[in-house]
Amino acid sequence: MFDIRLIREAPEDFDRGLARRGLPPQAESLIAADEARRAAMTAVQEAQAERNEASKAIGKAKAAGEDASAIIAKVGALKGKIQEGEDEVRRLTEQLDSVLAEIPNLPDASVPDGADEDENVELRRVGEQPEFSFEAREHFDVGEALGGLDFERAAKLSGSRFVVLTGQVARLERAIGQFMIDLQTSEHGYTEVAPPALVRSEAVFGTGQLPKFADDLFKTTTDHWLVPTAEVSLTNLHAGEILDAEDLPIRLTALTPCFRSEAGAAGRDTRGMIRQHQFNKVELVSITEPDQSAAELDRMTGCAEEVLKRLELPYRVVALCTGDLGFAAEKTYDIEVWLAGQGRYREISSCSNCGAFQARRMRMRTRARGEKATRFPHTLNGSGLAVGRALVAVLETYQQAGGSVTVPDVLRSYMGGLETITPESGAR
Repeated sequence: MFDIRLIREAPEDFDRGLARRGLPPQAESLIAADEARRAAMTAVQEAQAERNEASKAIGKAKAAGEDASAIIAKVGALKGKIQEGEDEVRRLTEQLDSVLAEIPNLPDASVPDGADEDENVELRRVGEQPEFSFEAREHFDVGEALGGLDFERAAKLSGSRFVVLTGQVARLERAIGQFMIDLQTSEHGYTEVAPPALVRSEAVFGTGQLPKFADDLFKTTTDHWLVPTAEVSLTNLHAGEILDAEDLPIRLTALTPCFRSEAGAAGRDTRGMIRQHQFNKVELVSITEPDQSAAELDRMTGCAEEVLKRLELPYRVVALCTGDLGFAAEKTYDIEVWLAGQGRYREISSCSNCGAFQARRMRMRTRARGEKATRFPHTLNGSGLAVGRALVAVLETYQQAGGSVTVPDVLRSYMGGLETITPESGAR
């Protein structure tokens, strides 16, 4: 969310940032709306000053034995005028804030220009794509043959875009999540958090999912929202707080279920586990001083990459162009894992620097020791990684000709030493 004062100070820069996202200029209309609001505030202040003077005049008139009825009537009229003016200020403020709340973050100068995902820029590829002596199958064929993925029973329970995991495949999914959270906490310095999966509207607004993307979320009858990612819970832990600059960066991680309605994904990835309503994910969140956030984004991306390196899954990293940036992000790196069955790279992590955008929405500030002034910190978030998609990649990369799946070396200790999941053992 933007401070209207900053837009007034640099309207051309603001409109240039919007243009890079393919959006029309808005600075002029926003400034005009702010001027109307400020004029209404001035009118209220002038009426309040006039009422105060009139109130003093009533006392003087009574003390002098004069008739104060006319002045009293004037004060009464001013009271009504002030109330109407305050209502108008409130209306204009809410109207302006509503417009500001739906404007996305402006892209960083280093973000490549482009209209959509086809113009994202590949930065690097890591690992060799596996070669098979047979035709590689997609994860749902592999998992169903193992007896470990059941989409039919999931549909009976919950409808489409759900899956039931069973036996060693369920254990493999759990092993992947445990491995990821252990790596991020024990080697990368993230503090593990077990946050609520239900949050209030203020929290979802703070990270930018509301109000614009309400249709992508699940809402309960108690006015709570199911988190689409633990980013919402983790970043909002410090909403409304003034953080000591000396305590930054703060690095948090959580392994949680995530819930998404996939309202905009009709007809896409309808089979399998790529796009589900419910999935597990390890989330990474950092809160930093503004001058540290660029380096923190590179660090966070490296922490997410390390998961794939140790799982020995080939992947690539791409810089998102301006037309593909998420709403709250000013810069994003996507990590895309190679899926042998599909024969292409698919996103498994997005690591984003949101600058001060989220901190301003949730009124989070930082202050250096000995200073009175505060400023907005920068927030960053990334997947480290999406557990379900990592399972997809493992099933497709480690599949064998006879239908079995080799367990990656780094996961075997989490699997009780199991080296291979076979069709005979998969459902047990």
